[in-house]
Amino acid sequence: MAHSVLFDQGQMYAGSNPNDGLEFYQTQYADPSSTAAGPAAHGSADDFYASSYGTAMPIVERSWLAAFGTGGFPNEPPLMEELGINFQHIKSKTLAVLNPLKPLDTKIYDDSDMAGPLLFILVLGTFLLLSGKSQFGYIYGVALMGTVGIWAILNLMSQEGIEVMRTASILGYCLLPVVFLGSIGLAIDLKTGQLGTFAAILPIAWSTYSSATMFVTVLSMSEQRLLVAYPVCLFYTSFALLTVF
Repeated sequence: MAHSVLFDQGQMYAGSNPNDGLEFYQTQYADPSSTAAGPAAHGSADDFYASSYGTAMPIVERSWLAAFGTGGFPNEPPLMEELGINFQHIKSKTLAVLNPLKPLDTKIYDDSDMAGPLLFILVLGTFLLLSGKSQFGYIYGVALMGTVGIWAILNLMSQEGIEVMRTASILGYCLLPVVFLGSIGLAIDLKTGQLGTFAAILPIAWSTYSSATMFVTVLSMSEQRLLVAYPVCLFYTSFALLTVF
C-alpha cells in the first residue's frame, strides 16, 4: 500500500500555495505480519551467529530451573558452582572424615569450602536446640576463637603456612563426629551418670585424629603430629562439653 511520508497529496493546509516547492516522496512499506519475511529474517540472524562464533545459535531455555543446571548459554557453569558450592568436594571431604585411615587426596583441600562446615554447625545447633539447649551463640563463639587460635599456632609451627579460611574448612568438616554425638542426645540424656563422659570420648578422638591428619598431610608436618593434635583436641573437647552439658 502506498503512503505519503507527510500526508496525502490531496490534503493541504488552508491558505497554502500549491506551487510553494514542497515535494512529497512516495514510499512502499512492507507488511510486518507477512510470513514471507519471517523465515528470511531468522535465517539471516542464524547465519550471522554461525559466521561470528562458528556454531549454530543456541536455544536458550527460559525457566527458573535453567539457573540451577547447565541449560542456557554454551559452557555456562551451574549456579552452585559459580557460588563456590561444589557438592563433589563436600562429599569427598565428608567421606575423608568418616574414614580417616584412608590415604588423603590433598587436592580436595586446595579450596576453602565453607558450605559443609556451616551446614554441620547449623545441624549441631539444631540438635542441641531440640534437646533443650540453646547454644548457638556459644557454638559460633568457640568456632571463631578456636579457628583463629589454631590458625595462628599452625602458621608459627609450619614453614609453608595456611590460610585462615582453609583452617576453618578442615576444622568444620572434622566436626562431624561431634554432630553425631548431638544426635544421640536427642534420644538419651547424656548428663545421666557418666554416660555423657564416655560417649564423648570417641567423637573427640575421632575428630582430633581426622583433623590432625589433614593438617599434617597438607602442611607436611609429620614429625609434629602430637603438637598439632593437642590444640585441636581442646577445640573439639569444647564442642563436646557444649553438647553434653
